[in-house]
Amino acid sequence: MNTLADTASPDSADTGSSLWQDAWIRLRRNKPAVGGAYVLLFLIVISLLTPWIAPYDYEVQNLDLGASPPSAQHWLGTDVFGRDLLTQIMYGGRVSLMVGFIATAVALLIGVTWGAVAGYVGGRLDAAMMRIVDILYALPFMIFIVLLMVVFGRNILLLFLAIGAVEWLTMARIMRSQVQSLRQQEFVEAAISLGLSQSAIIRRHVVPNALGPIIVYTTLTIPSVMLLEAFLSFLGLGIQPPKTSWGLLISFGAETMEEYPWLLIFPGLALTVTLFSLNFLGDGLRDALDVRGSKD
Repeated sequence: MNTLADTASPDSADTGSSLWQDAWIRLRRNKPAVGGAYVLLFLIVISLLTPWIAPYDYEVQNLDLGASPPSAQHWLGTDVFGRDLLTQIMYGGRVSLMVGFIATAVALLIGVTWGAVAGYVGGRLDAAMMRIVDILYALPFMIFIVLLMVVFGRNILLLFLAIGAVEWLTMARIMRSQVQSLRQQEFVEAAISLGLSQSAIIRRHVVPNALGPIIVYTTLTIPSVMLLEAFLSFLGLGIQPPKTSWGLLISFGAETMEEYPWLLIFPGLALTVTLFSLNFLGDGLRDALDVRGSKD
């Protein structure tokens, strides 16, 4: 005689898993993505703990020591001012990662809001909003950032906002296309029939169901933002001393690369490892959240 547990077992075997559960399983199987996540987590932890674990004070100079190659006292050597390069890289990582995450958050806030409203409301408002996006796309973003820096001065907070203000355009287009495909779904029609306002539907139902592309784009935007900051610092338009970033260290290292190659190699390696980790994680998330992949 079959027991209740035996009767229930076929049903439990057929119980499906959610999209997020399937995505998590596929992501864990992607070794480059998992490795990238671990490396990124390690770098974030090191950046947060830098003031307590850095071997030296990053502002203290030793002109008598000058630029020296890696040694037992200074594992990655020192710069032309006698400052420990490992300490400089650790503090530079704090700024570079901060720029990457905060500027990306600004870009997502603007892009998701803009694209969600344009895609859901549609009509003339959608056309007007997306024409603005097209116009901004046509403007050279570098000139826009330079103008902001010239008008408002060089400030690290302004740098976050300036980079975020030019990186939201692609997110707005992605979000608009996602919302246009979601607004015809049954759960949106049910929310409308319940009398929810447009803002509530967008906030509670539309945006949460578009989180997959948002998460993927976030991981791919952070390295783009960090490269932009490095390029601006290389041109002298980004982080200014005494603060430092990986881009600024690379800029200084490029000026003396023939005499002191370690000043370019180690900051460049730190930035490269971070960018590779973010790209591996982004690619892994893109594959894991691909609905077509769940059918394989």
